[in-house]
Formats: sequence, structure tokens, C-alpha cells
Amino acid sequence: MKKIGFLSFGHWSSSAQSATRSAGDVLLQSIDLAVAAEQLGADGAYFRVHHFAQQLASPFPLLAAVGAKTSRIEVGTGVIDMRYENPFYMAEDAGSADLIGGGRLQLGLSRGSPEQVIDGWRHFGYMPAEGQSDADMGRRHAEVFLELLKGEGFARPNPRPMFPNPPGLLRLEPHSPGLRDRIWWGSGANATAIWAAQMGMNLQSSTLKADESGEPFHVQQAKQIRLYRDAWATAGHQRQSRVSVSRSIFAITNDLDRAYFGRDGEGGDQVGIIDNMRAVFGRSYAAEPDRLIEQLRGDEAIAEADTLLLTVPNQLGVDYNAHVIESILTHVAPALGWR
Repeated sequence: MKKIGFLSFGHWSSSAQSATRSAGDVLLQSIDLAVAAEQLGADGAYFRVHHFAQQLASPFPLLAAVGAKTSRIEVGTGVIDMRYENPFYMAEDAGSADLIGGGRLQLGLSRGSPEQVIDGWRHFGYMPAEGQSDADMGRRHAEVFLELLKGEGFARPNPRPMFPNPPGLLRLEPHSPGLRDRIWWGSGANATAIWAAQMGMNLQSSTLKADESGEPFHVQQAKQIRLYRDAWATAGHQRQSRVSVSRSIFAITNDLDRAYFGRDGEGGDQVGIIDNMRAVFGRSYAAEPDRLIEQLRGDEAIAEADTLLLTVPNQLGVDYNAHVIESILTHVAPALGWR
């Protein structure tokens, strides 16, 4: 395991038990948690994107702020729903955020998850082409975005511009060199993992997956990662790919941990229907560090991946989530080969 970061869904609630009572609380605490995670030695601060929900949505102001407040930690998403995105405007936003952060952006994209509203992307002005699905549209938006990130000129310049133009066709600005190699695809199925490899994107594999064999979640996910790497090699890309998996992992080190999560590690995988697809959901891990290390060593997908994203309970506040991250980095991660 080369890198360990956190993934926050950015929930807020008016509940008296919530430390994030508003959108402003979530955004400011997300910045503070990224700063704390960097100080603790974590490798990444990643944020989920959901529309029409009391969660983090438009990611680029937050990513730019985190990039400005930190100096080393990777700053990313997991994932941006490309059905909602204008690839041209997104390329400008992404270039700006990456330059502010000094080239540390790690953008996870996908076709998205089940929505809060019916066909929410229609409210953003998008509609699949005739004969295509919304998933097809999301992948098409991603393909355009990847092409724009190459930084090649494509637009004819005005012969009488307001400001002088460089020679040739014009590209979108600001352009951030190297960002194209730091784009990930969040895949929930074997086929889309193979497609991501063919497109030259890194792979984000989450806490759920299409149930394609009936095997335990971590076994199916490990096979998905191997299929992805085989497809990457076949495609002949010149750089090394990266693969992340997300897990809910809690080291029980005090009474508060035990009160919050003492029962969470007792269950196993769950199976459900999501977007008319039979999906298998991975288990949570919660135990004393020695027991936790033993359990995680048996997770085949964690062994296959190079990056582990810890899903954090952001509504419990910055201090507690920093404790969750520190407990894993201190008591568990070294035994998994981190650092």
C-alpha cells in the first residue's frame, strides 16, 4: 500500500448530534480536515460530489481552497458525475484548481450514482443523444474533457481580437500540464474498468460493485483490478497506472471509538439493487488494531490496489476525524506496507 488518504461525502444536517449543521460548516471543515490530514502524514484528501443533496456538490472552489492551504497532500474527487458537466468549462476550472495547488489535483470522474431527483442532469441542460443512455452521455463528456486536457489548440482565432493571440489554433486556458495523467474513473463494473484502462485513466473502485460472479465483494473487486491492469498493458500506455479502493475502517483505540463503531465490524457484505443492477456492498471494518490488521490482510482488493481511501464520518467533526485518520496511520497502516 503506497498511499492512504481520506474520502469525505460532505454530509450536513441540522440535527443536534451533527458537527456540520450547514453547507458552510462542511466546506470550511473539509479544508481544515485536509490541513490536519497533511500534518498527520496522510497522502490524499478526496471529496465526493452529489447534486440536489445536503452534501458537497460543485467541487472546484473547495479543491482550489484546499490546494492553497496545503503544500504536499493530493487533492481529489471521488467522483464527479460527468452527466452534469460541461467539459469545456470544467477543463478551465480544473486547470485553475490544479495550478493553484501546484499540480496535486487527482480528479475522479464517473457516470454518477443514484440521484436525489429524477434525471437531475436535465435541469443542468443536458440530454443524451438519440439512441444513447445517460451513462453514454457521461462517458462522452469524459472523453471530450480528456481531449481538452491535452492542451492542443482547436478553436479558430478571431482575425481582429481584443488582445494579441499566439499563432495557430487556440486552446482553453489556463492549461495545467500533466493533469491529463491524473484523471481517474470510478468504476462499478468490470467492463467500465476495462474502458477506463483503454482511455488511459487511473481506476477508482468504490465500496460497491456490480455483482458479476456471486463471490465476496473484495474478491470480485480484486478481479476487476486485475482486468483493468491487463487492459492497461494491452493498450500500451507509457506511464504507470494507479488504482484506489475505498473502505470504511475504524481502529478501536478508546471508549469513544467503541461507542461509535464497536458494532460496525461485526457484519459482512450486503447485496442490494442499485440503478436496476444487483450490487454487492463491501463490509465496514472496525476492531482493535491487531485484529484490524489481520482482517485487512485478508482483503484481496486492498492488496491489489496502491491507494486506500478511508471514508470518514465527517459529521463527527474535524478533531474526531483527524483522530480516525491518525489511528489508522499510526497503528494499522505500517503493517500493510505503507511507508
